[in-house]
Amino acid sequence: MLYPQRLTQFTKEHADTLAALLCGLLLFLGWLALHLGALGWALLLLPAAYVIGGYESAREGLTTLIKEKELDVDLLMIVAAVGAASLGLWRGEYHLIIDGAILILIFAISGVLEDYAMQRTEKSIRSLMSLTPDTAMVLRQGREEMLAISELQIGDEIVVKPGELIPTDGVIVSGYSTINQAAITGESLPVEKTVGAEVFAGTINGYGALRLKIHKPAASSLIQRVIRLVEQAQTEAPPSQQFIERFERGYARVIVVAGILLAVLPPFVWGWDWETTIYRALTFLVVASPCALMAAIMPTLLSGIANGAKQGILFKNGAQLEKMGKVRAIAFDKTGTLTTGQVEVCRVIAHGEYSQDDVLKAAASLESSSEHPIGKAIVQAATDVDWVHGVEVQAIPGKGIVGIAEDQKVIVGNGAFVQEYVGELPPDLQELAQSLEMEGKTVVWVAAERCDEIYALKSKTLHIYGVNASRRGGHLRAGVPPVEQSVRRAKAQRKLHKIVASSSSALHIYGVNASRRGAKAQRKLHKIVAPLSPASYQIMGIIAIADTVRSEAVAMIQRLRQMGVEEIVMITGDNQRTADSVARTVGIKQVYAELLPEDKLGVIRSLQQKYQTVAMVGDGINDAPALAQASVGIAMGIAGSDVALETADIVLMADRLEKIAVAIQLGRRSHSIVKQNIVVALGFIILLLMGNFLGNVNLPLGVIGHEGSTVLVTLSGLRLLK
Repeated sequence: MLYPQRLTQFTKEHADTLAALLCGLLLFLGWLALHLGALGWALLLLPAAYVIGGYESAREGLTTLIKEKELDVDLLMIVAAVGAASLGLWRGEYHLIIDGAILILIFAISGVLEDYAMQRTEKSIRSLMSLTPDTAMVLRQGREEMLAISELQIGDEIVVKPGELIPTDGVIVSGYSTINQAAITGESLPVEKTVGAEVFAGTINGYGALRLKIHKPAASSLIQRVIRLVEQAQTEAPPSQQFIERFERGYARVIVVAGILLAVLPPFVWGWDWETTIYRALTFLVVASPCALMAAIMPTLLSGIANGAKQGILFKNGAQLEKMGKVRAIAFDKTGTLTTGQVEVCRVIAHGEYSQDDVLKAAASLESSSEHPIGKAIVQAATDVDWVHGVEVQAIPGKGIVGIAEDQKVIVGNGAFVQEYVGELPPDLQELAQSLEMEGKTVVWVAAERCDEIYALKSKTLHIYGVNASRRGGHLRAGVPPVEQSVRRAKAQRKLHKIVASSSSALHIYGVNASRRGAKAQRKLHKIVAPLSPASYQIMGIIAIADTVRSEAVAMIQRLRQMGVEEIVMITGDNQRTADSVARTVGIKQVYAELLPEDKLGVIRSLQQKYQTVAMVGDGINDAPALAQASVGIAMGIAGSDVALETADIVLMADRLEKIAVAIQLGRRSHSIVKQNIVVALGFIILLLMGNFLGNVNLPLGVIGHEGSTVLVTLSGLRLLK
């Protein structure tokens, strides 16, 4: 029972190849019968060759004609073959039936070769699909259980042994190993991974056993999204292909009209006999068909897309591959692009009464929900500090972040942004910040809303009462929280208590040992400070962030200039001094700093006015407007980012700047090969038309020339696979 199923499956998968082989066999037997004088057998075998070899083309051509009211090249071939056979039967020249059958056979073989070529371009995608295993070893109730990937749930923990394929995206919760990510990112060397690191489905575990926690459905894994995007790219025709397809529809009509005229006019104009005229008209239908022209573009672009996927360069569609070959200017973001993005806090400077822990605590509370590398670095630096997640947190693109941490409003951001709240930055901190920025570091300012301050002479413990408190130890009025604390401070050579509380009215302070309510008669109230305005802020301190310029950045910039890229600029929201320092290091002369997202958009537009085709390279998170505006938006170094996969036109799956030059080379090679293919296709058509008009090209030779040129340009496009 299994054997017939396999045979049926094999027949379905190779139907076109089997049809071409059977057509060739019947053609040979028909030719042999004709030469042996068995005309009856010949007239039986040759029509069978027509039917078997031409059935699929005839079906597709008629379907297109009926449903879409369009003439298909396949149908023109069948018409030419049937016309040749009819002419042969009419004149008794049976070799013309052989000519028509040869046309059918060559057309069928050409289709098989073209399908093979297209399958080659899809090979890398099919190999990606085969990378993910069907099952995974899941830990359930302390026991290992083998489950299908589709049965895995978010939160499940799975075990991956050394040498095994990782079945789905997850985070390492136990173990240490190296991961071969070549299939996803194109990186040739394994990457070390330990607890807390994310790993991707389809990558290969190295020498260590790992326990992973699943944090997304298997269908949403990075490799599945990449497969879907590349498949989508294969179905979307770029503008050049769309133009060719529109041209082909009109061109087919012109061929039919011209073929009819060639079949009718020559006997009256040049005195040709009708048999010769009709034969040449049929040959014209074959040699003038734009099959080679149609195959000049898409196989090339699909090969480029497949090649890019193998190297960790994800092109969204063929149009972006075409545009990369025309890029004249490139704009780079700084953090995470020209720098590693693996930033770390190198220094914390507290101001006034605040400590370093106070500064880190406030900043981490707000940055805990941030995806920006700087925010993540601050949270990492605050690991040993007791902080809580901020509330009402709002990110201000290009400026900073505001929110409430432990009932106190906090501002975190660049100097200009924080200055809007505090009014004036401390001169000593400003000078220190400028010095740090000259060293290429990014400085983050932290400010907090001031609270009410009440000072009293030293006593052991102070109780705070609202003005209308009815008894000692009573709570404050509505809206005023009870406070009881003792904090020593030095002021004017005396020890004072400093009590901080939010209030809407003045407060009376009573000593613990007051003999009765209204102790003002027993003890003087030394100082009452009325509540300050809630819009008043004070600087807590600054945080210096260090980032490292990528080691390959300098060579990459030089390489781009050698390739003829006319303008290379840096656009960043960071301060001018830090941006200038990084730009000098990598060799970029033009720097646009302290930009908001809309300002970056303006820079891209101005570059487009001068250079037309402009690429923008960013992190795909906070550069979305600029990435969308650029002729080609490139996101790099964020293999698992949904934003990158959705916003950018090209995603560099690995953290490697040199892939930008590779993408440009692929674009330029594809553009060059497409031009070569178009020249070859048009050249063949012109030569065959001239030969047909002069009577030097018969139908079989016309078919060989036509189909040969089609196969030639298709195979030419496959050069981009290497």
